[in-house]
Amino acid sequence: MAVSMERFVLPGESLDAEYLPSHPTLPLKLGPGLRHIPPNTITPTVAGQLCSDKRKNAVWVEFNGGRYIPTVGDLVIATINRPSPEFYYASLSDYAPQATLPNLSFEGASRKTRPQLQPGALVYARVSLANKHMDPELECVSSSTGKSDGLGPLNGGMLFTISLGMARRLMLPRPAEQGRVVVLDEFGAAGVSFEIAVGRNGKLWVDSTSLKTTLAIGKAIQETDLKGLNPEEQKKLARKSMKDF
Repeated sequence: MAVSMERFVLPGESLDAEYLPSHPTLPLKLGPGLRHIPPNTITPTVAGQLCSDKRKNAVWVEFNGGRYIPTVGDLVIATINRPSPEFYYASLSDYAPQATLPNLSFEGASRKTRPQLQPGALVYARVSLANKHMDPELECVSSSTGKSDGLGPLNGGMLFTISLGMARRLMLPRPAEQGRVVVLDEFGAAGVSFEIAVGRNGKLWVDSTSLKTTLAIGKAIQETDLKGLNPEEQKKLARKSMKDF
């Protein structure tokens, strides 16, 4: 398992070596929510779940605060604002710069076959360019394979806002038991058919066979996020939600 969630930490406490990854050759990488105080003290700057990736010798704190900052490689859900001859202009969040999406950056797209996206349309995309001097750029196709790899317009469904921490949890590798959002497993185990797309920008798209089911799943994720429900509480919430189907 690459990513593990160690324990809940508070700002200012000193982290013991037992909670930090150790690699024979790679230097320790500190991610968001941690600060190094010379000579050898590492302390959290925010409250949250301490996470580590032993393969990369990295450690960070998962927390819900903050605003989304586009990073190359991030999968995001963008809302189309307006088209132009060469680009679609899209919003990632209320406080992030407006992003551009080339209108030929779709699988098999040409000037005649490119998607005709209207304002308000949703797109699952990857951040291909991000720096402080330029607006972020998105893509819906792999530059190496020419395939969409699941990216592209999101038709139907509903969009829900979640915290950045919940977005990261939903995108954890499936073998990572700790920190998983098991409420989705409960819906799936009960035979509920649905699709989701998760954006690192704190957006969740849900689609299912009915509007009532879509709303129930989206609201269950939001409640899990807001109340910090543990796995057993998530299971109870899912069972309660399914009674309304």
